[in-house]
Amino acid sequence: MKTFLPKANLEERKWHVIDADGAVLGRLAVQVADVLRGKNKPIYTAHLDAGDFVVVINAEKVKVSGKKETAKQYMSYSGWKGGEKYTTVERLRATQPDTLIHRAVKGMIPKNRLGRVLLTKLKVYKGDKHPHAAQTPAVLKAAN
Repeated sequence: MKTFLPKANLEERKWHVIDADGAVLGRLAVQVADVLRGKNKPIYTAHLDAGDFVVVINAEKVKVSGKKETAKQYMSYSGWKGGEKYTTVERLRATQPDTLIHRAVKGMIPKNRLGRVLLTKLKVYKGDKHPHAAQTPAVLKAAN
């Protein structure tokens, strides 16, 4: 039995647009990560990039369950002593809502060169407008 390896140009990459309005952050991130990796296709191969582009709109309207709005904290570290900064979901949503979805998806893809390539295919926007209309993205319903 031989392992099937898809060719590089086996098919054209598709574009998908997902509306995050009312979607739960974790469930949305799982769905986006699966499309980025290509797990929804029959030609999926774990060590190759077979995924599609994903455009997420209305990033500021994504929901989190429980008390995560005020209790969940994101940490950033500058590399210096005492350089840790913590921010809550509430504050991050007000300043950088696209970072919420970006960080959630980043945690669900491989932590290697392939993962860094996959993240370049994720486009997250605040509001319902995006500059990728020329690619004619197909609408993908967000899992609730």
